[in-house]
Amino acid sequence: MIDSPDIKADRALAEALAGAVRRAGERIVARRKAGLSVETKADATPVTEADREAEGIILDALRKLAPKVPVVAEEEVAGGRIPDVGSEFVLVDALDGTRDFVNGGDDFTVNVALVRNGSPVLGVVCAPARRRLWIGIAGDGAYSVDESNAWHPIRVRPAHPAPFDIVASRSHRTPETDAFIARFPGSRIVAAGSSLKFCTVAEGKADLYPRLGSTSQWDTAAGDAVLRAAGGRVLTLEGKPLRYGPGKAPGAAAFLNPWFVAAGGVDPFAAPPT
Repeated sequence: MIDSPDIKADRALAEALAGAVRRAGERIVARRKAGLSVETKADATPVTEADREAEGIILDALRKLAPKVPVVAEEEVAGGRIPDVGSEFVLVDALDGTRDFVNGGDDFTVNVALVRNGSPVLGVVCAPARRRLWIGIAGDGAYSVDESNAWHPIRVRPAHPAPFDIVASRSHRTPETDAFIARFPGSRIVAAGSSLKFCTVAEGKADLYPRLGSTSQWDTAAGDAVLRAAGGRVLTLEGKPLRYGPGKAPGAAAFLNPWFVAAGGVDPFAAPPT
């Protein structure tokens, strides 16, 4: 389906993936209602049967929709199953925000992204507890998709002077992130978890999302695709677009991101007001 970079084919894939992502979200919610057992992975992060079952639903769908495209999925990687990837591959985080999920919160998401030549060109993000879904397709646009499957275009907030609305993690704030936020006195903090932070900026409900801390590519790619398709940017601290693909480190470390700032219309590196 996706042998060539064709917007119509990408949109058809996004429509099909949206169904699989919703099903994965439904399984996650049902699992929590039934009761969870929580394990700790080698990297000290939690994992549940909901993570693995949701990932299985998405992987089954991808085997049918794009059987020739390599898939890098968080729990597969944790189990040592990392495929060789080329210029085109898929990143899957079937339950982003597991800590919030385990603690009874609603800020967890299901994420699938298609990467082409280092850029996320398609992303599907679902927040099942909030009954929200977002899709971003390079060259086509970004959308909020309601429960009747109607696609509503979304766009980032235009440029404006500081102070800004800045999205910050509920559980992963670092001193460096706080120092970045402090550069813009009077800015309002918008609390959000998981990849919802990208979608909040993509919908024009915030201006910036700084992440000066550790993330993996499956954490960010789907939300990044939505934000870019909505007219935003995700930049490293050197001001370059965040790139996707394996690095030289072994295992899961090959898919770690550098620190970055996600932005709507504003310039995250402009001199702060004096």
